Amino acid sequence: MMQKLRLIWVFAAFFAFFSLPATVNTAKHAKGGESAAATTAKAKAALFESHIKSLYDELNLQNKGLDFNVFRFAVPGYYNLLRENKIMPNRHRLAVADFRKPSQQKRLFIIDLASRRLLHQTWVAHGKNSGLVYAQKFSNEHSSLQSSLGFYKTDHTYSGQHGYSLYLDGMEEGFNDQARPRAIVMHGADYVTADYIAQHGRAGRSWGCPSVPFGEHTAIIDNLKSGNCLFIYSDDLSYLNRSKLLNFQKAADFFSTQNAY
Repeated sequence: MMQKLRLIWVFAAFFAFFSLPATVNTAKHAKGGESAAATTAKAKAALFESHIKSLYDELNLQNKGLDFNVFRFAVPGYYNLLRENKIMPNRHRLAVADFRKPSQQKRLFIIDLASRRLLHQTWVAHGKNSGLVYAQKFSNEHSSLQSSLGFYKTDHTYSGQHGYSLYLDGMEEGFNDQARPRAIVMHGADYVTADYIAQHGRAGRSWGCPSVPFGEHTAIIDNLKSGNCLFIYSDDLSYLNRSKLLNFQKAADFFSTQNAY
């Protein structure tokens, strides 16, 4: 009986000994797989970060007055719109309106991402009820007369009350998706010109439209029309915490699959 028990114990020990390495190796393999995935994600993020910084430096945007952190939000948003098929791959114009800056500063930057050119830098108005010199309040509500933050897709042009104008469609639910029903468009305005700003020390205000200087508006609208991207930015915590289009890793993952500019 004792001999039989010893044999059972030997076989059990033998089985456990040869089974253990396989179990450990499997665990290491699983752990290594997770590590490889994390490493790949980090590599994609680093590549994308390098691309954004290279573009920023090449366009000399720091000396033009566009903060890198704002640009670092704008570019991922553009690529996330591409990823979601909300803008077409052959649309590579990105306009950035930095509403942290006062209205007397040229805070609208229009960039061609493919040719790596800064096409325009000029003034842009914010909504009457968003603030006097600085835009500090934002709304998606009808009749608020406030600007709406976030990413927009440009649509076709038309001639209306303000002359040559550009339809805008807000791409972010809860932040700017009411732009079209609110008649938020890009148009020219006398209250955003150099003369008005020199006289008043600030730009005038719109009813929520990102209006641009009359006289420059035709060229600006022609460069942005038909499915390009506009980003209106401010340091608004609600927007920064809730916007899905600001997801850097998703944009980086998508960028890595593209022959991107």
